[in-house]
Amino acid sequence: MSKDFLLEIGLEEMPAKYITASAKQLQERIEKWLAENDLAYETTEVYATPRRLSVIVKALAEKQADRVEESKGPAKKIAKDEDGNWSKAAQGFARGQGVDPDTLEFREIGGVEYIYLTKEVTGANTVDLLSDMRQIILAMTFPVSMHWASYDLRYIRPIKWLIAMFGDQVIPFEITNVTTGNTTRGHRFLGEEVAIASPAAYEEALLGQFVVADAEKRKAAIVSQIEEIEAVENWKIPMDADLLEEVNNLVEYPTVLHGTFDEAYLELPEEVLITTMKEHQRYFPVVDEAGKLRPYFITVRNGNHEYLETVAKGNEKVLRARLSDADFFYQEDLKITIDEAVAKLKNIVFHEKLGTLTEKMVRVKKVALIIADHLNMTDAQKQKVSRAADIYKFDLVTNLVGEFPELQGIMGEKYALLQGEDSEVATAIREHYMPTSADGDLPQSDIGALLAIADKLETLTGFFCVGIVPTGSADPFSLRRSALGIMRIIQEKQWNIRILDILEDVVAIERADGLDELPSKEVFQEVQQFLNNRLRAILAEHQVRHDIIDAVIGGDLSVVPALIERATLLNKHRDADWFRPTIEALARVVNISKKYQTETKIDPALFENDSEAQLFEAVEKLKQAYPSLNVVERLQAFAGLRLAIDAYFENTLVMSDDENVRNNRLALLFELASFIKEFARIEDINVK
Repeated sequence: MSKDFLLEIGLEEMPAKYITASAKQLQERIEKWLAENDLAYETTEVYATPRRLSVIVKALAEKQADRVEESKGPAKKIAKDEDGNWSKAAQGFARGQGVDPDTLEFREIGGVEYIYLTKEVTGANTVDLLSDMRQIILAMTFPVSMHWASYDLRYIRPIKWLIAMFGDQVIPFEITNVTTGNTTRGHRFLGEEVAIASPAAYEEALLGQFVVADAEKRKAAIVSQIEEIEAVENWKIPMDADLLEEVNNLVEYPTVLHGTFDEAYLELPEEVLITTMKEHQRYFPVVDEAGKLRPYFITVRNGNHEYLETVAKGNEKVLRARLSDADFFYQEDLKITIDEAVAKLKNIVFHEKLGTLTEKMVRVKKVALIIADHLNMTDAQKQKVSRAADIYKFDLVTNLVGEFPELQGIMGEKYALLQGEDSEVATAIREHYMPTSADGDLPQSDIGALLAIADKLETLTGFFCVGIVPTGSADPFSLRRSALGIMRIIQEKQWNIRILDILEDVVAIERADGLDELPSKEVFQEVQQFLNNRLRAILAEHQVRHDIIDAVIGGDLSVVPALIERATLLNKHRDADWFRPTIEALARVVNISKKYQTETKIDPALFENDSEAQLFEAVEKLKQAYPSLNVVERLQAFAGLRLAIDAYFENTLVMSDDENVRNNRLALLFELASFIKEFARIEDINVK
């Protein structure tokens, strides 16, 4: 027999951006609990609105299945004494199992007799277990939390009501003086409290109180209504998935409507209009067939279709005020020259230990020009790098960016173009912030990519120099994101620059500017390891095996694109028939070559068998070809050496009693090992 189970946590309105993840977390915690308690069920259904997180477990078994448990105890020689009486060990085992020692039996395992107890355990009734839901609710974690009244509990928002029902039976427990029941609350203004007769009636009962509990159904309703407006008005309404998700989590009963704004505001940059509508008002912009903005917007009301005209006018009034402010700020910004804006940056502290924005930009310019040298950029390109580094933060003092921080870089590019700056310089101002998230878009221009790396690397190194290092999950200055961005940009651009060489120069720049709380060597090593860890994260996302990651990175950051290519190549072939014997052969060469201590020139006259000569010839060919081989060809070359290596070790005693012969053989292996080690620490790859 089975029944449905309903758990609902009623809350004050939650932040929209955390609702979906919180509902998913509740569902996962319940499913994990069901598995741990061996409770059979059909499926789970999750519901979420701004005021509730709910899960229904369909067809939940009324009791755990009966089961047979087997327990292994002490060996017979320990369990009984010389007179055949039960020892204290056996009696303790029986007591722990809740049985009489005389019921114990022996079973032979591997030629030794052990106490073996078989018990039939009756499954517990589900209704007696469901009070554990209290602990599941309390165990929930959130990015933001609060406490209220005199309660110690911190939660995403205050808990206002609770439902825990197995069939029509309420499971009793209490949290912060809120006791479980079978009553939920409808829409804050349109609905009322309503009793839930059974979990199966939950969704329909809420709908009767103007709450669409299923988030996917709410979203589908919003999309359908938007598409209807598109058809009627002949508009195009781009469907921003993130905005749709947020709006969906702001409403319980969605009704889509549209409004308008003065066409004169279309003279503002589109980014200003879109940011105002999306970020500040949660409106969907309207465009024409060519993708050009039109003076309309779409919004979603948390309510029914009554008084929509009044609601639309209210939204229009709010947007008009926002756009009026934006227009004023824009016009004021046009009166400021870039040089005037840059001069103001000396009054803005980037960080109390790292100085002003002006001081930071001076350091970043030095780093950028060093990277430009490593990339062999032309003088013309370096001039653009220099100009971009001189001004790239100027828009931070503009009025529009002050009001709309989301537009930093974007307005910098637009203002730079309006004031006659080179287009590549203007683009770099916008792109240097990229990527803005772990998987965000990357800079496309070379100048923008270089400036982004320089800015992030200087920021990262500067904070490490003054002892501000991310610990655990705490990373208030997003240094992990900066490091990951550096790695991603270098990989995207396929820039074969030795990042460690650049890092040495960056550390020197920071210390010369007075950022010297930690020794240079310590900073260098810490930043190197920090960047290494971000590269490991990139490779892990590519499903590269951890031992292969260790083998390729090997403590030396080296050239990032080459490292990633070697790691992914080795990972790709890890299951090939030739892979294991090749890795074993190469690892044997590397391990034995470590015994090479005396610098010795290889002398073919000391070879004592054909295998030595053949391996020497193969190594000489590899030495000649290696510089011109790509990564794939180098791995193929190593694989081609395997038979010669195997034959060499089969026919040759490396550690000969003759010192000259021994050193000659070690020299040959050492030379071959130098190529292998340049490719990867092959001996770290697990092929067992």
